[in-house]
Amino acid sequence: MQPDNQSASAVQSEDGREVAPPVSSYELSETSTNGTEASEAFDPLHLRDRVVIKLLFGEFVTEEQVAQAWERWRKMSEEKRPALWRVLMTVSGVDASTVREEAAKTYAFDTVSVPEEAIRQFIEKVKEQDLFSDEQWRELIDARVLPVGQEDGKDGRVMVFGTHEPTRHLVSELLKRLPVRRFEVQYLSEDTLDTLLQAASSQRNQYLDAVEEGEVAVDLGSSFDQQESLVDEDELESQMSRSALINLFEAMLVEAVHQEVSDIHIVPGKQREVEIHFRKNGELTPWHINKRIHPEAFLAVVKDNTLNVDRFERQKAQDGFIQRSVDNTVIRYRVSILPITTTDSSLHAESVVIRVLDDRRVISSLRELGLPDHTYKKVDRAIRQPYGMVVLTGPTGSGKSTTLYAAPQELVTPLLNVITVEDPVEYVLPGVRQVKLSHKLGMEQAMRSILRHDPDIVMVGEMRDRETAELAIKLANTGHLTFSTLHTNDAPSALSRLYKMGIEPFLIASSINLVVAQRLIRTLCSACKEPETIADEMLEAYGFEDVPADATFYRHTRSDDCPVCGGTGFNGRRAICEGLPFSDEIRKHIVTAGEVIDEQVITKTALDEGMVTLQGAARQAVLRGETSLQEMLRVVFTGMQ
Repeated sequence: MQPDNQSASAVQSEDGREVAPPVSSYELSETSTNGTEASEAFDPLHLRDRVVIKLLFGEFVTEEQVAQAWERWRKMSEEKRPALWRVLMTVSGVDASTVREEAAKTYAFDTVSVPEEAIRQFIEKVKEQDLFSDEQWRELIDARVLPVGQEDGKDGRVMVFGTHEPTRHLVSELLKRLPVRRFEVQYLSEDTLDTLLQAASSQRNQYLDAVEEGEVAVDLGSSFDQQESLVDEDELESQMSRSALINLFEAMLVEAVHQEVSDIHIVPGKQREVEIHFRKNGELTPWHINKRIHPEAFLAVVKDNTLNVDRFERQKAQDGFIQRSVDNTVIRYRVSILPITTTDSSLHAESVVIRVLDDRRVISSLRELGLPDHTYKKVDRAIRQPYGMVVLTGPTGSGKSTTLYAAPQELVTPLLNVITVEDPVEYVLPGVRQVKLSHKLGMEQAMRSILRHDPDIVMVGEMRDRETAELAIKLANTGHLTFSTLHTNDAPSALSRLYKMGIEPFLIASSINLVVAQRLIRTLCSACKEPETIADEMLEAYGFEDVPADATFYRHTRSDDCPVCGGTGFNGRRAICEGLPFSDEIRKHIVTAGEVIDEQVITKTALDEGMVTLQGAARQAVLRGETSLQEMLRVVFTGMQ
């Protein structure tokens, strides 16, 4: 760290070309007296690149990979040779993120220790202060550099910037041009940086600014508050034309994206106010309540801006969709409208739920789901089989679709034909052919057509009936890897559900590789969670056995001043799973089943073979301090053990 807008650069020369620091060298072989390279083969004993040496000693890379990098390096012209560790990142099998992290440590760059949510809030604060121009923000984002906080230095406050590769010369050059007197560059992990860059790219919600400036109060009088009769269509049209309603509607859509909300709920309140709630991390929280807008007027705006919805229809359920460009990204919204009853008989009350579909939030890796190692290994093994079926079960909101989307993306290559059949298609997956169902193309017809469409991998959104289940199982039995979902409480009950649908036991036994029951459990905020003492009798009642003596249990707090969770006590969610792989013994139980499949026998066999139940997975999360006992009881507890 240097004062007066200077930052240490351990690997740059005055002309900006990357060179080695005085104590190190990128010479990898003996050199002759005239400076030319000797012709002898690569020998790791000659290596003097500190980053590569650390990677070798840490067993992050192999000697063979370093040798490949050296061969590429020595063939480059001397004027354009980068550091060897940069070339090493291009070698197959080398984790570039690990190399960058070791390079940052080697050159004495600190690692950002501020929680992600606190960084988000700091970025928003910097934006509000208009410290950087739009052009400077674009330069920072393009360079993958972000302000992450401030620290006290010897000569005053120092602004800290985080990036995944702080050794780059362009970083210090860019920061020197910013209106910041003192700064420091620190290493920020690539995964965290990617998430924060999305937040930093978010544009200001101008509609929300208009709402907060009081345009709603100005545009809308209180005449609606005193009305006892139904609002006629002329009045609705008049209210819809007012900018305040449009501002609130658009602000709601944009803010839902900025806050990474999964669903928006719009309902009329007891006093004819409009209530808007956001579902975030599985929990509904109020976002905006307005007492000066008549519910029917606002619902009319929602309907008028929703495709495939009739604004004048108030007696039946309707489904539609909205599409907007938010932060230069196309966002889709799935709208569900349902007539409801209120105590005010003069009000045509309707409930609206809007699902926010942001393709940027699609998880493309099973690792990102936070699956425990034992479950991850089972799922990874099952999806890499040449054929068979993987079934995901759980109630609505348990993350089945998220896992269902993540699994095929692990396998997508140009060499495979991956087809999905969904109703509706929620997220667009690159490299996947997604079939859109309609009144002209039903599920059964689409599934039969897929059989003639030369698929390698097929994803069926849900097996809702016997016909769909039979076709999915037929795909799995004819050499295709198939993914699908069912609504059941646990993994063994999925087998009974298929059997009751009319699927023959031998087909179930021969087609399924794995059944995974899943739930989403909220993780405690690391900044404000508190230890708690739980009586041994209670732990025993809830199935905790052989609890380590040093185990610490935590509970959530609701500290409004917490910079990480904002007072909720939780920060994100993770999956807990019950994985049931089909062993020979389990297949035998299914094939020999009589009129019913005995779930208890299946469960006992699976437990003997090492299956971890949903309750067991939740208990492990509690013991690791990731969640609380109360959250475990909310999600998976079904009675005293």
